[in-house]
Amino acid sequence: MRKQILIICIYIGELPWYFKFFLKSCSFNKDIDFLILCDQDMTSKGISNNIKIKRYDLQDFKKDVHRSLNINTPIQNGYKLCDFKPAYGYIFSRYIEGYDFWGYCDIDVIFGNIRAFITENILSKYEIITVRQDYLSGCFTLFKNEHKTNTLFMQSKNYLKVFLSEKNFCFDETNFAFDEFAKSKDAYNINTEIESMTHVVLKMKDKGLLKPYFNLHILEGLPGNMTWKKGTLLYKNKYEVLLYHLIFFKDFFKQYNKSTVPDEFIIEQTRITEISAFSY
Repeated sequence: MRKQILIICIYIGELPWYFKFFLKSCSFNKDIDFLILCDQDMTSKGISNNIKIKRYDLQDFKKDVHRSLNINTPIQNGYKLCDFKPAYGYIFSRYIEGYDFWGYCDIDVIFGNIRAFITENILSKYEIITVRQDYLSGCFTLFKNEHKTNTLFMQSKNYLKVFLSEKNFCFDETNFAFDEFAKSKDAYNINTEIESMTHVVLKMKDKGLLKPYFNLHILEGLPGNMTWKKGTLLYKNKYEVLLYHLIFFKDFFKQYNKSTVPDEFIIEQTRITEISAFSY
């Protein structure tokens, strides 16, 4: 039987223009479930059955953190949620029951066909699955739904410091040591203010205690030359991609005025255009 996956996403604040593209790409991954927790007045009506939207705000999150971890977090903004992503499986244990894997993602992504990359073979072999080759990705990572990985964040000697501070530590990734991990996976010799999840995962892998999967399945930056067609994302009409992270693109393309997202579109370097009949 195919392994079941739930991806959890929390967003606080006014929804940006690219949210509709995110939703569209989620809807075409019909064999993966998405739980979106958001403080905006939204409805799941008319959205694909694999997407559930729940009204949720920072006060709700503080209550869930206190209930699950018995701490009072001083979180004041949505950006700080990034530090808690590795703990979603623990904090939201009630939502992940019955799933083989849970994960997190950001809304500034456009998904291709996720299962074309995250195959049953990979899901059977690995306990942590991420879409970068050098460190855990904050925009998309999966965890096997078991006690060891659901509590993995507790292996960091600094997790309470992170959760009890208003400061953002980039705990889910590298504590901002991106360049260092891009050059080396020697987590023991990459010194940072706090022990990030990439430190934790690589150290446990080195000890033979964890099986993580690192591979480059995403595009970032401003490559352009991408097409999205009914759930498949292609680069140069040749290379299939799991997702495009709009981390820089969204600074150049500021709005999308149409109310709906087409089933096919082109992502150029700094804009998105609909594929017309004349393009074929």
